[in-house]
Amino acid sequence: MNVENLVNAALAVEKPELVLKNARVINVLTGEIVNGDIAVNDGVIVGVGQYSGKREFDVAHRYVAPGFINAHVHVESSMVTPAVYSMEELKWGTTTIITDPHEIANVGGSDALSDILAAADRCPINYYVMLPSCVPSTGFEHSGAVLNAEELSRFKNDPHVLGLGEMMNAVGVLQQNKEVMDKLRTFSGMVIDGHAPGYSGKELNAYAVAGIHTDHESVSYEEALEKLRCGMAVLVREGSASRNLTDIISGVVKNKIDTSRMAFCTDDKHFADICREGTIRMNIKKAIALGVPPVRAVQMATINAAHIYGLRHIGAIACGYRADMVVLDSLEDMTVYDVYKDGVPLAQIKSPKPYVYGEKLLHSVNVAPLDQSDFAVPEKEKYSVIGLIEGQIVTRKLTMTHNEVQEGMKNGTVRKITVVERHHATGCTASAYLAGYGLTHGAVATTVAHDSHNIIIVGDNDSDMLAAVRELERIDGGYTIVADGQVIGSLPLTLGGLMSLEKAENFIPALDEMIKIAYSMGINKNIDPFITLSFTALPVIPEIRITDCGLFDVSRFAFVDEADR
Repeated sequence: MNVENLVNAALAVEKPELVLKNARVINVLTGEIVNGDIAVNDGVIVGVGQYSGKREFDVAHRYVAPGFINAHVHVESSMVTPAVYSMEELKWGTTTIITDPHEIANVGGSDALSDILAAADRCPINYYVMLPSCVPSTGFEHSGAVLNAEELSRFKNDPHVLGLGEMMNAVGVLQQNKEVMDKLRTFSGMVIDGHAPGYSGKELNAYAVAGIHTDHESVSYEEALEKLRCGMAVLVREGSASRNLTDIISGVVKNKIDTSRMAFCTDDKHFADICREGTIRMNIKKAIALGVPPVRAVQMATINAAHIYGLRHIGAIACGYRADMVVLDSLEDMTVYDVYKDGVPLAQIKSPKPYVYGEKLLHSVNVAPLDQSDFAVPEKEKYSVIGLIEGQIVTRKLTMTHNEVQEGMKNGTVRKITVVERHHATGCTASAYLAGYGLTHGAVATTVAHDSHNIIIVGDNDSDMLAAVRELERIDGGYTIVADGQVIGSLPLTLGGLMSLEKAENFIPALDEMIKIAYSMGINKNIDPFITLSFTALPVIPEIRITDCGLFDVSRFAFVDEADR
């Protein structure tokens, strides 16, 4: 970048390389919509006013917004590679993503992080990484790797790295666990993301004062407001399984709360959903429909996120900012007409060449010998049961008698759920009961099981559950549905058991077909059959979960059998 060239282009002494003519510029710095031309040189905005350029595009009085920022996302949860994911985000106006690759890190550790950072170099968007803070998320499960503070510090100076990813071990923060404290100290001065579902009062104060800057786990307006008051930035989440935007934004609008410390994120969103509606542009659209003024909604999707993460040269259409821009036909519908990345229009941006990943990530399913007895649940008079909540990833801890469980298994309201360790062939398995999932008959299984990503299976009989594990071994991880010993459908996710190596045009129909099959087998249509299942293994979100080591009471932060003594 030549400063003299930029100055001359701004002065119109020399013609800028690119000018978008007749734009309605959404100025997120002032909250205005300003008519003018946008001049670009060397991928940088050099002025808004009256310009002629070497290349000109008349946007015909359409709105032009800064490129959108997805403030917290796990690319692995889209189940496609960074290259495929970034191209789809770009089509919908997202030019910057802030990712936490803790999914793939739980499978492949430091080698996986190295691969992701190398792959990020090839992506056509601003691909930023928050280094995963909790690999594994707790000590109550077996993951494929363990990352300590020293290991993470090797990556902190990488240009893609902004800080430390979501600190899910909130209990470790409050108890001042040495390893947690080491990580917080290592990344002091950088952004540290939070993960504090349901925390409030002095516990929330203690969590924030430890140096944690953001949180994306609020499920209500009241929870979000308390976190804002505490000094944390709130990332409003709208994904495939977690849909928190309506509750939070409705409260914000009703109470006229300042949104300058709020941004949008998806966290986890199926690739099929992204291809259908995009990510952040859909968040903006929903916020506007709830009463947020359009310019303010765009601010939440752009400059707010940039400020939260210390990104000084993106997030606005103003002098010196990167020419990342979205041309919109409509503010209310957020209809994307065109996208520019560093001044290059979408049509001229080529898909990056595929990155060659390490063998460890391509063959990551390593299961000890199993038989049907490994799926047994010890008989009790009363059982703690995982109760699903529609539209949420939080669960309820239900108590059911032996007879109620057996009746539920007969009528389909209760199903067995099992987690099988799949990284080191330890033979660790745990089984319990799940309510609210549905499933008329058979078994559903996946290697996507947050965050340690062991195999998780739900079913009505042990035979099909075992067959489902065998199928996941055969395809090197992914999704599968089995009934009466027959594989009804499978979706290989060869990269770490989490992501497909297929192109988008091949992957989407295959994913849609799996979801269609799942619902046809009686799974609750008000939950995502695979994403919801994958979160039942995450022992840091209330109230009750299951890992390969046992049924876990998150509220008491102990295994159920121990907590109930």
